[in-house]
Amino acid sequence: MRLQLLSLAVKDLNRGKWFYEKQSVGLGEYFYDSLFSDIDSLLLYAGIHKKVMTYHCMLSKRFPYTIYCKVADDVIKVYRILDCRQDPRKLEHFLKRGRG
Repeated sequence: MRLQLLSLAVKDLNRGKWFYEKQSVGLGEYFYDSLFSDIDSLLLYAGIHKKVMTYHCMLSKRFPYTIYCKVADDVIKVYRILDCRQDPRKLEHFLKRGRG
């Protein structure tokens, strides 16, 4: 199995890192490291999470973010990494935009 982060997921990560770095110096880096740890765990646990709109959804362990991915042909594609504190309609819009 291999992991593939799509461009929208990378943008989501960078946006989250910037947000947390503004809150406290170093927190953005901690956010980045934590989310990458969660993403790496998909190599072991991909495909077991609840499905929403055809995506498997994994909650981050330390931050209020959800990782949306699909598993096919030995590739785990991470489509979006979204803040759970948003309006659910906005999340749905983001997921439709990131559809693959």
